[in-house]
Amino acid sequence: MILISAITALNCVSALVFMSMGATLVPIFLALDVGAIALAFLVSFHAAKQVERVQVTAHEVRVLRQTPQAQALVWTSPTAFTRVDVEVEDDRTVGVRLRLSGKFAQVAAALSPGEQADFARALETAIWKARSGRF
Repeated sequence: MILISAITALNCVSALVFMSMGATLVPIFLALDVGAIALAFLVSFHAAKQVERVQVTAHEVRVLRQTPQAQALVWTSPTAFTRVDVEVEDDRTVGVRLRLSGKFAQVAAALSPGEQADFARALETAIWKARSGRF
């Protein structure tokens, strides 16, 4: 709210300057600029409410994606046959996927490269423990 208020105030001052110089269309474009920034924030806040859960049991690996309104099962596979693929570029983790028989499910995409690497290690450990019966 503070950032949008500051941008709005600066745009109003700019609009007054341009209006005094006779540029009557500039305030319309400045208003569109504020609207686009507000829309970007709304989309970002909506995306931040989405949750991805990866559940590992002795029998299956499940990936659930949840929003405040709904929950969807994205992936399910037997733990014994599920593999974790880590995509690395220039010594940075750029993706983590679950793999089973040629099928893939991207997980942890919202995390930073370091967090993705930590998540991949933790997921591999959880799958290994579930396979061996160590919880």
